[in-house]
Amino acid sequence: MSVQDQKKHLLQIFPDYGLNIVRGAGSKLWDNSGKEYIDCSSGWGVSNIGHSNPSLSLAIFTQAQELITCPGVFENPRREELASLLVDLAPDGLNQVFFTNSGTESVEAALKFAIASTGRKKVVSMMRGFHGRSIGSLGVTHKKKYRNLFEHLLSPDVQFVPFNNSQKLSDIVTEETAAVILELVQGEGGVHIADQRFVELARELCDKTGAILIFDEVQTGFGRTGRIFATDHFGVSPDILCLAKALGEGFPVGALLLSDKLDSLPKGIHGTTFGGNPLAMAAGIANLRYLIDMNIVEEVPEKGHFLMESLERVLSTDHRFRLVRGLGLMIAIEFKGRVQRLAELLIENGIIVIPTGRNTIRLLPPLIITFDEIRRVIKVFEYLSNDNTW
Repeated sequence: MSVQDQKKHLLQIFPDYGLNIVRGAGSKLWDNSGKEYIDCSSGWGVSNIGHSNPSLSLAIFTQAQELITCPGVFENPRREELASLLVDLAPDGLNQVFFTNSGTESVEAALKFAIASTGRKKVVSMMRGFHGRSIGSLGVTHKKKYRNLFEHLLSPDVQFVPFNNSQKLSDIVTEETAAVILELVQGEGGVHIADQRFVELARELCDKTGAILIFDEVQTGFGRTGRIFATDHFGVSPDILCLAKALGEGFPVGALLLSDKLDSLPKGIHGTTFGGNPLAMAAGIANLRYLIDMNIVEEVPEKGHFLMESLERVLSTDHRFRLVRGLGLMIAIEFKGRVQRLAELLIENGIIVIPTGRNTIRLLPPLIITFDEIRRVIKVFEYLSNDNTW
């Protein structure tokens, strides 16, 4: 069957990378022609412990033979086990878990819980922030290209402030604010890192006004920044922590970790058919145990530093290059012009990356990427820095 025949029944609303991916292992992917790629996208920040990890595959296979679905009205040991693991890893004070199927669902639930628990309507979000594409999460996502067609469905009670602008945040958070939501490292926004004081101020303002502080760690969670959670870098605990992506390593699963500020929500305020199903829970358990037992996160800071320092060195003589920034293995390379053609050339040379905006390349490689694979990535960037066709 040709690629065109395979695609003819699919709604084509994604950018077309021109690849037909059929297999993955570790940090690598292969297309249907057998060509090998180093995956510096990790499926958009999903595959932290590597593609087709055997421990994960076995856990899903084993669980599928026992029980696949189990709604939240029933107890299930897998659900309890994963919840306990998450609470053990979480910042202090986050001792309740609600399971979802994705990042946008985690954000939707967080917003609903904050509004229900405070009885307020107003939400403060950040410029450049991205929280998802379903209507509630889209309402707190800043980029106009995602919002324009749907403005009539989005809440007018969402207020946006510049990321890291403490004065603007102080001015806008009041006793009418239900929640403040932010990413500690803005991913889609170009890998911009929160200032320590800005994060502390968000906590102080929420404590003062009674608002709920929500950290969206859908992309930063589970070792991506060199700590289990990005909030561990800041020493500030939120009231709700939104998780997904790397929690299931490709199996759809999300979660919210909540403080006891939200322990009196009314029954039926929210629900989910598939959230917390045993198959997803088995994937999450296997993933977290592998991540911890194999000390995967320990090498992330060193790998991230080596990758960023090397990129800055090999690109420094390219007049199109502006800067490298990042935290752990969440990295952005900013140029002075458009990068779409560069992204295409990187893929042609066996490196899969994520263009972000018009002038930024984002790198989110699996955390298990080897130093030899990192050197291969650097070598391709160095080679393309001498190419004047992009």
